[in-house]
Amino acid sequence: MDVISVIRTKRDRGELTADQIDWVIDAYTRGEVAHEQMSSLAMAIYLNGMNRAEIARWTAAMIASGERMDFSSLSRPTADKHSTGGVGDKITLPLAPLVAACGAAVPQLSGRGLGHTGGTLDKLEAIPGWRAQLSNAEMLDVLRDVGSVICAAGDGLAPADKKLYALRDVTGTVEAIPLIASSIMSKKIAEGTGSLVLDVKVGSGAFMKNIEDARELAATMVELGTDHGVRTAALLTDMATPLGRTAGNALEVRESVEVLAGGGPRDVVELTLALAREMLDAAGLPDADPAKALADGSAMDHWRRMIRAQGGDPDAALPVAREQHVVTAAESGTLTTLDAYAVGLAAWRLGAGRARKEDPVQAGAGVELHAKPGDTVTAGRPLLTLHTDTPEKFGYALEALDGAVRIGPSDAAFTATPVVLERIG
Repeated sequence: MDVISVIRTKRDRGELTADQIDWVIDAYTRGEVAHEQMSSLAMAIYLNGMNRAEIARWTAAMIASGERMDFSSLSRPTADKHSTGGVGDKITLPLAPLVAACGAAVPQLSGRGLGHTGGTLDKLEAIPGWRAQLSNAEMLDVLRDVGSVICAAGDGLAPADKKLYALRDVTGTVEAIPLIASSIMSKKIAEGTGSLVLDVKVGSGAFMKNIEDARELAATMVELGTDHGVRTAALLTDMATPLGRTAGNALEVRESVEVLAGGGPRDVVELTLALAREMLDAAGLPDADPAKALADGSAMDHWRRMIRAQGGDPDAALPVAREQHVVTAAESGTLTTLDAYAVGLAAWRLGAGRARKEDPVQAGAGVELHAKPGDTVTAGRPLLTLHTDTPEKFGYALEALDGAVRIGPSDAAFTATPVVLERIG
């Protein structure tokens, strides 16, 4: 087997054999296939695609590159959720303890932000003392004691994906649907969850800008999960506008705690409950009532226990950025557009995100939204507040927001986009 023949097969729009896929994934993981060779193959896949058999085998080969976790010793059924990433997407924070409060175990392996989409681990690390790195034994202990854990994936889980993910990020192949699907599903299947709900974002703030691509990605991932014995479903959800009223790290933790306390923005609560119901149904607990668990405080109790179990102090004050800049409405009327990508880009430029995976992030940086589409705004009144420790970044953030806001007449008809657009699976 040689890598040149594998590259040529896909370059010439051929179908990769099972042996070719197994060999190239293993050889790349071991360092026998060079980065520039794998980047050439990734680009060929991006341009020419893969069929279902190829994607399934590619995913299986990445799973086989490392260890598989086993939660069979738990007394609860396991359910997990994965989001394809968006702006203000803090849903994992209230969702994991909420589903645990309803009787399922939630082994939530999460990642860090890169570019305009926020990372769950970056948000939680704004909590003093909280740690993302847990051993497999520690993760299992937290699941037994609390019912939910949010942590980083260990190095032994799908190491082929870790190498390929970093390569895709610097070679313009992130958006390849076969590679997105296999990347996500190899980690989730290797993680060992019994059921999985996918939150596939659609809109300017998502990787999938249109609903046709989102449907294709969702259907591909549902098929992969089902083929590997994981009960899988997907929701297509709106990401034309940021979720909630914050985009950042500590800002989003604060908003998540508001949701767990029975408040919070309507769209965050709606999506949290929709995903919780899907997860509970997939886990075989369809009669559990997540709305009740939010209202009676049991979800908050699980949150506090989960944070403490990972070294964090749920009562500690969250970091606050040293500098703020208020953006006011240019005119009065109805806010009709608030572009998610622009807000995410502004938050990133303020220090909430990173350009490279080794870059630090500011815990207090981000964007606070004082109005959402459909709200009435008044000229001169606050529309957004920008937060950062480095005020020289305000100008770059304001450039990102240029054209992001549209205000129509006060009597203009406005129809809100549903939070959940479709269900697949």
